[in-house]
Amino acid sequence: MNLYSNKQKWKIALLIFALLLVGASLFVSNQIVSKVGAREKERATQWADAIKKKVELVQLTNNTFSKLRDNERRKMELWIEATKEISKATNLSGNQNYDFPLSIIQENTDIPVIVVDNERMISGSRNLDFDTSIFRQQHPDYTKQQISELFDDSLLALSDAWRQKNPSFTIEVFEGLFMTYIYNDSKEIERLESDRDSLIESFNEDLIKNNELVPVMLVNPKTGKVLKTNIESKDKESDFFNKRMAEMKAVNKPITLDFQGGEKNLLYYDNSPELKQLQYFPYIQFILIGLFALIGYIIFSTFRKAEQNQVWAGMAKETAHQLGTPLSSLMAWVQLLEAQGIDPMATSEMQKDINRLEKVTDRFSKIGSGASLKSGDISTTVRNVVEYLKPRISNKVEFTLDAPENVMANHNESLIEWVIENICKNAVDAMEAQGTLHVSMTTVPEWVHIDITDSGKGIPPHQLKTIFQPGFSTKKRGWGLGLSLVRRIVNDYHKGKVHVLSSQIDVGTTFRISIPLS
Repeated sequence: MNLYSNKQKWKIALLIFALLLVGASLFVSNQIVSKVGAREKERATQWADAIKKKVELVQLTNNTFSKLRDNERRKMELWIEATKEISKATNLSGNQNYDFPLSIIQENTDIPVIVVDNERMISGSRNLDFDTSIFRQQHPDYTKQQISELFDDSLLALSDAWRQKNPSFTIEVFEGLFMTYIYNDSKEIERLESDRDSLIESFNEDLIKNNELVPVMLVNPKTGKVLKTNIESKDKESDFFNKRMAEMKAVNKPITLDFQGGEKNLLYYDNSPELKQLQYFPYIQFILIGLFALIGYIIFSTFRKAEQNQVWAGMAKETAHQLGTPLSSLMAWVQLLEAQGIDPMATSEMQKDINRLEKVTDRFSKIGSGASLKSGDISTTVRNVVEYLKPRISNKVEFTLDAPENVMANHNESLIEWVIENICKNAVDAMEAQGTLHVSMTTVPEWVHIDITDSGKGIPPHQLKTIFQPGFSTKKRGWGLGLSLVRRIVNDYHKGKVHVLSSQIDVGTTFRISIPLS
């Protein structure tokens, strides 16, 4: 019992140490993962701040662009007023000075203007970046009039496009003759628009090429439309992106970006794939270590069991060999005593003990060399061992047997008797040589069950799984080999089963031996 109990204590101590080691390792690993995750989120936040700065730059460009456009509109209004003053010159008498309005008109060197009369005829143009020379190159065979008409048609189409962007101005030059002044943004404004578009494109490229940082999605919260994302997926359906959006929102709070004319968009971002893999790495690591330890344990356990089998076989052979010599001598002495006319009753009892020793020797020799099974009536084997044990146990134990006839099973008679004898002796010890001991046999398809029930002190629940282990014993001087031999004989030699069917403290215990039928 001490050997087994010490082994169990060592197992428990090693298990607790292993759990503490695993817990400490997981704690350290999780701390590392948390720090990496915090730094990654910090980098993502810094990246988002940089995007915000870029958005602010775009907004600043838009504001500057709006101010310049308003300034150009005022310049056009002033330019139109100056034109009106000049147009009055033909209707007024006197020598008015038009130097100032003329200077205003001459100062317009950057705002392109097209003048169209009320009959949609081109009356003039200013600050255009092309002229009739372009059309001459394209159509060298056209006449001057055809080139002029083609140029006017182009100006009309261009004026219609400009009307969509900026308001036009219409003035009455002469009575019944109206001129419409249509203007476009100056080259400076167009340059600013190009710079703004480059910033926006750069912003979009930063989102798309952000594969090494974290997965991101720029979403319009009003429409739910995904504006930009660096998530590569063959599934372009909205359900996929909605699901990913919900997953990202659960991990990190989205960042609000005020972009393009004050419209607010939400930037969702997730942890990087490397961080997710790092989170599961400690568990994968310990699973692999656990599998390695389990495989190692199975291999070494197999080797240990093989060594135990060799020890069992060697011990059994040596025991049978050592018993053989004194048995031969005892048999000779009995024959001598019989020849000398000693009381036949004494020599008869001595012969019974010698026969018993021969049977024990036979059992050990069979364990050591392997037992052969023969088909026979196992109920007869059980009766024989019960009849043998009845006169050799306390008369305070009520020993009963309930067994059917002719139950055929492949078994080794000597070893089965040993099994029943061991269990019955343990039962008598548990009852302290006082109580009831009942052996019963039942048959079911393919099996015969031998139940041995005692009225002893019972087995505690925590010992039910360990009573068949070598070294387990409740006796102070016990070796803990009896039930281990029982399991070896039943399981290994007879391909059967042995277990505790039921046990209650201070009520009793029932062992069940199951042997396959022939």
